[in-house]
Amino acid sequence: MRAFFDSQALSAWWQALRSVTAPRVLGPYVVEWKPTDFRDELLGRLGGILRGTVMQIDPSEGFFVADVYWLPPDGDPIGPMALNVTCAPAPWPRALPTPAGRSATLVHIVQSGCDQSPRWSRFYELFGPGWERALHTLKQLLEP
Repeated sequence: MRAFFDSQALSAWWQALRSVTAPRVLGPYVVEWKPTDFRDELLGRLGGILRGTVMQIDPSEGFFVADVYWLPPDGDPIGPMALNVTCAPAPWPRALPTPAGRSATLVHIVQSGCDQSPRWSRFYELFGPGWERALHTLKQLLEP
């Protein structure tokens, strides 16, 4: 859970330029990325700011952010969306010895919100794989 709220962690796994997050009800959830050098034909430059409001949080189970908007460096915001992150204990892989004091965690992320516009379709087309890459980096940072 800390990896989603700590600015240094967000920089490491999500390549955030800066962030302001508060793990509390009605806390801000704002993450900024450097604008890309390239431009997507529908969305313009990527990067920009993702902002929302933490509505629910349970340190042992996850958090829910509502009223989420992506503000690209160029063009109109995309939103509103919601971000639901759950963390649950997972069995340690049998093939690996369990390190002392370690446990496995299953992280599940659902980003929702949509309309039928080409911009929304392109957003999910680009950002779905972006989440996969970021979570792979998070896993590498957290594993022994």
